[in-house]
Amino acid sequence: MTEKPEESLEARLKRLGEDIKAKRADVSDETERRADESRKGYAAAMKLSSEFIAGIVVGAFLGYLLDHFAGTGPWGMIVLLLLGFCAGVLNVLRSAGLVATPDQPKGGPGSDKKDEGGA
Repeated sequence: MTEKPEESLEARLKRLGEDIKAKRADVSDETERRADESRKGYAAAMKLSSEFIAGIVVGAFLGYLLDHFAGTGPWGMIVLLLLGFCAGVLNVLRSAGLVATPDQPKGGPGSDKKDEGGA
């Protein structure tokens, strides 16, 4: 036992620090990947819920305005609230990719110049 107790303790402490760093590197990569997936899911949920709520709110607001200025009673609110609900559901389905977006008109950004009868 020619080694001093402080040197032995320092060597063990250094080795322990290196082991902890190695373990943290392995765990942090996995944790970061899980956190990224979680953030993506949260962002998609917020997008879909805001699309749905926006359709309902716009329908209710337009229905209220129609009722207020036309004096139609609750019927404008009821009808436009239901239309807003349907628009919200359609927006969510489009955002989720379950329903295709409507075709663009001819000559729009997605059309070719060759198909228009030119050279």
